[in-house]
Amino acid sequence: MSKIIDGKKIAQELKEEIANEASSLPRKPGLAVILVGDDPASRVYVNSKEKACKEVGFYSRKIVLPVETTQRELTKQILKLNEDDRVDGILVQMPLPSHLDENETILAIDPAKDVDCFHPLNLGKMLLQKKILPMSEILAACTPKGIMRLIHSTQINISGKKAVVVGRSHLVGKPVALLLLAENATVEICHSKTVDLAAECRSADILVAAVGSPNLITTKMVKPGAVVIDVGINRVGDKLVGDVDYEGVCKVAGFITPVPGGVGPMTIASLLENTLILAKRRR
Repeated sequence: MSKIIDGKKIAQELKEEIANEASSLPRKPGLAVILVGDDPASRVYVNSKEKACKEVGFYSRKIVLPVETTQRELTKQILKLNEDDRVDGILVQMPLPSHLDENETILAIDPAKDVDCFHPLNLGKMLLQKKILPMSEILAACTPKGIMRLIHSTQINISGKKAVVVGRSHLVGKPVALLLLAENATVEICHSKTVDLAAECRSADILVAAVGSPNLITTKMVKPGAVVIDVGINRVGDKLVGDVDYEGVCKVAGFITPVPGGVGPMTIASLLENTLILAKRRR
């Protein structure tokens, strides 16, 4: 049986470290979150981020805009936050309503306050990283950064390992591949056009599944002893399940993250860590 990677426990430990460090700063780190519309899942995420800020003693600001908000109005709100000295990190909750432009929105955020690390300048800096840094110094997209901490918790040596990332989104797949590459893993990205996905996955010492397809990764697709990170959150009936068939794969993998309770808590903890990094850099 696999060893379960407890994302809740690791996230709580990280939040305690963040709270301790933040308390020593002359001014509270500040995070502003913008929510456009009333999508129930997005509202839950935004509320959980607001709660997490309070836990670690951050200044928190939540801005809720109506679904009919124009691109110009959204950009104007972002530019105000760029000038607000209380705010160190700005996050616009995705996905946006279909009439708004995601790329234009990201470009409006000051790169020095881009807590999600989606701005091309911050993505470029991550691409150019030449040495291994501790997670507490890296500004990277929150979910990939959380994934790396989960992998580190297994205490395996990433250098030289074969890592397969299933999914090529700019939110998870591409940045986590860059972070793994920075730690000298041999990285392969798989996607919907990959020929013989099962064979590619079976070659992985580290397998990251991030496609949003329930139970896509089955027992026959996992190398015995592999580290399996399940990023997927899919609702099937009244249950939340990941991209990995947990019941089967946990009998084969060496380490595995549950859904829920794995990657999700680490995403929010990493958001707080990024806010702290930005606050220290700005000061």
